[in-house]
Amino acid sequence: MFKKILVANRGEIALRVICACKELNIPTVAVYSEADRHSLHVRFADEALCIGPASSSESYLNIPSIISAAEVANVDAIHPGYGYLAESDHFAEVCETCEIKFIGPPPKVIRMMGDKARAREAMQEAGLPIIPGSGILAEKEDALKALDEVGLPLIIKAAAGGGGRGMRIVREKGQLLEALETARSEAKAAFGNSDVYLERYLDNPRHIEFQVLADSHGNTIHLGERECSIQRRHQKLIEESPSPVVSQEERDKLGGQICQAVAEIGYENAGTMEFLRDQKGRFYFIEMNTRVQVEHPVTEMVTGVDIVKEQIEVAAGKKLETRQDQVTLSGNAIECRINAEHPRTFAPSPGRITAYHPPGGPGVRVDSLAYADYVVTPHYDSMIAKLIAHGANRKEALQRISRALDMFVLEGIESTLDLHRRIVRNERFRSGDFGTSFLQDTDLG
Repeated sequence: MFKKILVANRGEIALRVICACKELNIPTVAVYSEADRHSLHVRFADEALCIGPASSSESYLNIPSIISAAEVANVDAIHPGYGYLAESDHFAEVCETCEIKFIGPPPKVIRMMGDKARAREAMQEAGLPIIPGSGILAEKEDALKALDEVGLPLIIKAAAGGGGRGMRIVREKGQLLEALETARSEAKAAFGNSDVYLERYLDNPRHIEFQVLADSHGNTIHLGERECSIQRRHQKLIEESPSPVVSQEERDKLGGQICQAVAEIGYENAGTMEFLRDQKGRFYFIEMNTRVQVEHPVTEMVTGVDIVKEQIEVAAGKKLETRQDQVTLSGNAIECRINAEHPRTFAPSPGRITAYHPPGGPGVRVDSLAYADYVVTPHYDSMIAKLIAHGANRKEALQRISRALDMFVLEGIESTLDLHRRIVRNERFRSGDFGTSFLQDTDLG
């Protein structure tokens, strides 16, 4: 096992990794920007090193500073969390060169799956169904040709991206070239890569993803699916496991195909295979995330598997102890992402938290970076907490998440707590009858 791990991230995911390391009796090193000096991950790590100013580009994305901190602290592994450098094949290669274990997949696999267009091709070759689409669009003529082949409506996507950035929906042929240039510019600004491709756009599909784990000994398992259809501008707001619409037969069949595809590309560690499910119940692969996901707690709650501990143990060379026939989904879990944003306008709301009381009680978990008197800065992502509730069935999970939202005290800044309260009490949501356009199609009052 590793003797010391550096956590190359901040906020609640840095705390989550520190928790897993403490349970494995592994000392941790936190890195932090000047703006995060008073953050909880700094307080609870065994050591902490400042790596730069508030700007992410000068701190959490600064590879030389992070590697220097790792060498000063004499660590033998780095956990990247999610976001920032978690899906950087370059960072993984630098770690390898410096003889520091990167807790994630091999660099070549990150590179393959990080290029969304290339990932589509690889998964199609491995036998997974994909949505009709194109390769990288080098010229305007390529886009026009692809449009004729794929048809309308379509969506332009950043090859190196995610999270809704570099995406544009095109419903009329005359919109294509302008949308193409806008998507390229946004992709370049967000990811440093202007490559884009296009796919057939599905109206109001379900967004469903499968959690996978793979070790370096050829063992691969899946931990079932997560329903991620409640979104705003392609940004997930609420996730749950299992999905209200996926049967055990579908889970077993698609899960088996996914494990085979993951094994074929030489994948190791935790990863997520994302799919769209159309209104006829057909699944289409869209991308793979080569890291732990924000929404991993709902899977942990229903399977009892600690995904972050599994990441660490697999990276250390251990075999997966859980076999596929031992994976069972017990009950239902729902997660709400609580952001420091106005619940109706979604305008960011940085500032000092004057009162903070996370809810507790049976089946409730809160992963958060916040505390009373904590200052939410404007420099980073607006998510400040994840509220997760588990129940014996979906009805009980809904009751618990509703109760927990009412008991969540967060004052001094605006937050999306009220939005989540309105969503989880909406009859359409409670019935399980929704897709990715739920938020724009539903009057929440």
